[in-house]
Amino acid sequence: MKRIGILSSSRADFSIYEPLIRGLNALSNCQVEIIAFGTHLSPEHGMTVESIKANGFSIAHALERCFSETDSPLGVSQAMGRTLEAFANFWSRERFDLVFCLGDRYEMLAAVLAGKPFNQVFAHLYGGETTLGAMDEAFRHSLTHLSQWHFTATQAYAHRVAELTHEPDRIFPCGHLSIDNLSQLPYLSTEQLAERCQLNLAEPTLLVTLHPETARYQQTAEFTDELCAALEELQEYQILLTMPNSDTHGQQIRERVLALSQHRPGMVCVENLGTLGYASAMKHCRAMLGNTSSGFVEASYFAKPVINLGQRQEGRLMTPNIVNCDFNRDQIARTVRTHGTQIFDPADSAVYGQGQSCHCIIETLETRIFPTLQP
Repeated sequence: MKRIGILSSSRADFSIYEPLIRGLNALSNCQVEIIAFGTHLSPEHGMTVESIKANGFSIAHALERCFSETDSPLGVSQAMGRTLEAFANFWSRERFDLVFCLGDRYEMLAAVLAGKPFNQVFAHLYGGETTLGAMDEAFRHSLTHLSQWHFTATQAYAHRVAELTHEPDRIFPCGHLSIDNLSQLPYLSTEQLAERCQLNLAEPTLLVTLHPETARYQQTAEFTDELCAALEELQEYQILLTMPNSDTHGQQIRERVLALSQHRPGMVCVENLGTLGYASAMKHCRAMLGNTSSGFVEASYFAKPVINLGQRQEGRLMTPNIVNCDFNRDQIARTVRTHGTQIFDPADSAVYGQGQSCHCIIETLETRIFPTLQP
């Protein structure tokens, strides 16, 4: 029996993991244990650990206070220290045959770094990507170096991981699990979605998410003000805005968008729509606006028009449905009105696989990775 750990620090990574966890649970030779930490246990971010349980998953381990209690650089750095210490204690008493880590968050880096002295074996999902506008760039590549096995979203990203590790036989371009998820979900209707977010997405709606550019965090307030001014201008659209993650100066975004929603008609801010709710919002919205990675990966499945703001995601693969835009209120409004009304062919954006990523990962585990693990 292989003991498999799943490191999950936020709503974002767990929604990606879901197909893989279900697939692993179906194997008779695997004991899967979810290790929840980070903002999953933060009341300010919706205590999404409860959403995991509500979706039918059990949590084997929950590590508290592994998130930033303020949005300052000091708060983030202190959170990394607390997470490192919490996981040092955790790895000292828990041993897994393999642990999955995902993405590029600072909490994830601290958790994996703490496991290195214990020779814990890690498999990293989605290395090789580039986000030049975020400190996550350094964290992602560090996670690649700390992991022994690698599953990438595209062949191009696999090549980049190989340049870092010089071990191409340990890298597997299996596509993205988000596409598996999106191909299987029972989407909510616009009526059902309205019950969750108080907006009728049958009307033209922008799905908006803005995270801090951690490489330029001092300009967070300025960037948010430009976006808010554009949203005021775009009165022909409803606005469904999902709140930012736990990053440096994220509170400045929260305060400004919440203030705008108090007087801007047809604008709703939500902390967490859940996997099904967010995917359904993507399906029914007219366009996406902001700087979230879901505008690159998940939006490609729907070929939804995406207006990507600023530099946070700079370096990611660009598909035809995505256009870049600076943080300038007039340019944002103009780009939404031109690019946001276009129709794109999903076949032109299908760079992250055809929904077979989970099958690829599990087949690789059984044929290539499990035989190498010590009994």
